Amino acid sequence: MLNINDLTFSHGDVATLRGLTMHASPAAITCVMGNNGAGKTTLIYNIMGVLQPARGTIMLDGVNMTHWPAHKRARAGVSLVPQGRRIFPKLTVRENLEVGLQAAPRAVRTIPEDIFELFPILATMANRRGGDLSGGQQQQLAIARALVARPKVLLLDEPTEGIQPNVIQQIGQVLKKLVAERDMTIILVEQYLDFIREFGQYFYLMRRGRVVAEGSTRELDAQMVQQHLTASNPNPQPGRMATQSDHISGNGHVIPTGK
Repeated sequence: MLNINDLTFSHGDVATLRGLTMHASPAAITCVMGNNGAGKTTLIYNIMGVLQPARGTIMLDGVNMTHWPAHKRARAGVSLVPQGRRIFPKLTVRENLEVGLQAAPRAVRTIPEDIFELFPILATMANRRGGDLSGGQQQQLAIARALVARPKVLLLDEPTEGIQPNVIQQIGQVLKKLVAERDMTIILVEQYLDFIREFGQYFYLMRRGRVVAEGSTRELDAQMVQQHLTASNPNPQPGRMATQSDHISGNGHVIPTGK
C-alpha cells in the first residue's frame, strides 16, 4: 500500500501541492486527473524522489520513504515511466532495458523473459536503436525499461499521449495483467476518460495542488470532470475535452495535458 498524507511542495513561491492526501492499493490502477498546472507531475516526482516535499509523508508498506533519494526508492521497488518516454535514442532496445536493470537487485540483473511476452515487438527489435522506433514502440520500451527492475509500484505519466489507438489498448491490457498477476500498485496520470474507465479502479481529480474529488472509476463521468475541472481551464486546447464546448466523445479525450 502506498499512502501519501498532507503532501506539500512549492516551486519557489508557487505552491503546487497543497496538503494532498492519496492512497494507492496493491492490485489496482489508481488514476490521477487534472488540468494544466494541477500538480500531477509534481506529485509523481515527489513519489519517485526526484523532488522532496516541504511537508507530509510518503509511506510504502508502512515504511516512511519521504526523504529517501530516488535511487533508494527505485531499489525499494518504485519505478517511473515519465511523460514523453525519454528513452535513449542512440542505444539499442536491449541496451535501454539494461539501463533499467540498474535499479534491480544485483542477483537478478538480467532482463526477465516475460518482458518480451508483454511486449513482443521489443523482442523482434532488440538490436535496433531506440530512436528508430515509432512513438508507440518507444512507449512500450519505456514501460518495459521500468518493469525490468521488478517493481512493486509503477508510476506512469500520461503513457497514452500521442499514441495510436491499437497501442493504447495494448498498454491497457499490459497494465491490467500486471495488476491481476503481480498485485502491482499502479499510479496512472491520464487524460483519456475511456481508458481510465476501462482499465482503472480508483480515481483522484486534482485542481491547483489539491484533491477535489475521488472515487471508483465506475462513478466517473463527463459531468463530474466538467464540474470540478472546467472552471480552472477557461481556454482549453483544441481537441482536448474539458469544457462543455469540448464534449466528451467516443475517442475518450477528457482534459488538457498539463501538470
